[in-house]
Amino acid sequence: MDTKKLELILVTLAGQDHPGVTAAFTEILARYDAGILDIGQADIHHTLSLGILIKTHSDVSGDIMKELLFKASELNINIRFAPVSLDEYEQWVGRQGKHRWIITLLGRRLRASQFADVSQEIFKQGLNIDGIQRLTGRMPLGEEEQPLAKSCVEFSVRGTPLNYAEMQKRFMQLSQEEDFDISVQEDTMYRRCRRLICFDMDSTLIETEVIDELAMRAGVGDKVKAITERAMRGEIDFCESFKERVALLEGLDESVMREIAENLPITEGVDRLMEVLKRAGFKTAILSGGFTYFGNYLKQKFGFDYVYANELEIKDGKLTGRYVGDIVDGKRKAELLKLLAQFENVNIAQTIAVGDGANDLPMLSTAGLGIAFHAKPKVRKTANQSISTIGLDGILYFLGFKDSFIS
Repeated sequence: MDTKKLELILVTLAGQDHPGVTAAFTEILARYDAGILDIGQADIHHTLSLGILIKTHSDVSGDIMKELLFKASELNINIRFAPVSLDEYEQWVGRQGKHRWIITLLGRRLRASQFADVSQEIFKQGLNIDGIQRLTGRMPLGEEEQPLAKSCVEFSVRGTPLNYAEMQKRFMQLSQEEDFDISVQEDTMYRRCRRLICFDMDSTLIETEVIDELAMRAGVGDKVKAITERAMRGEIDFCESFKERVALLEGLDESVMREIAENLPITEGVDRLMEVLKRAGFKTAILSGGFTYFGNYLKQKFGFDYVYANELEIKDGKLTGRYVGDIVDGKRKAELLKLLAQFENVNIAQTIAVGDGANDLPMLSTAGLGIAFHAKPKVRKTANQSISTIGLDGILYFLGFKDSFIS
């Protein structure tokens, strides 16, 4: 082929969408044996936007454009042609090696101000937005005001941030100021094939701290709650606080545990999340500084594959104020995450960890994707990803699932 006669033309079409539009235009290109170097299509509220970058010869390019123009007029579609130089094309090809990022905006409702601020930061960092798609379903008017509404949009962004740490810091600041969640993930093959997800239990899978529930029944609720809060804020060592709290439960009747288990307040979205994860083939685990009795109850209820937590010692039907075996603290959670990944033959980059407290930070930083869920300020500040505005099924959007796939 004589490159002097080679022409590259960007064809853009916009108008009311209806079946057969893409077929009609590509059939014309096929008759002239035009090469398609790139193609992209989007449909917003029945309005089509289609772009095709074609390669052809100068001796037929005029005929191609004439036929495309006639077809556009026939279908009431707006059409534009723009020549692309060989140098411009080579520069475009050269950019394909750049990093790609997925930036996810999530909340009960998303506003224009949030899009504007996030887009401005993307621009400041020298990045380019390649595509934007909505992951949540189409929302009827008025539904965005419902208390359990969800809205999620995903940006596909290309380039290398000028300062990744500053970008991440700015996004976290915006999410707190404007009441939405944001996730930034490098778009690697691991991001698309996560396989193991590990959850904290208390204040993550359930909306309570079980040891506080036990303590209230034992009449030492205020004492235990104060110790719990100090530990979750990272003010005292978890193992030390655990021993102190368990000791205060001495003499509590074992039957109380069943009553608490049967009335656990399950976090919003757990049912939906677990159903989808199991359908998608994920392995799931509870790694908890709480107690195995309650972890096993959740395992049976929702189908978790693994439970690792602390075992309370029971004699003659009553708690002794002691525990059996090693304490599952933050360090142990991270170790268990690694061991489960090895056992399941999963690369650590394919793992996810979800938790809310300071003792979850080691596993959040170890996992390929660490998510702080309705977390304490210290944890949210440290974690790269967080969910604070909606339920636990918000994790599905960080994984790229669309409502249309999982409803």
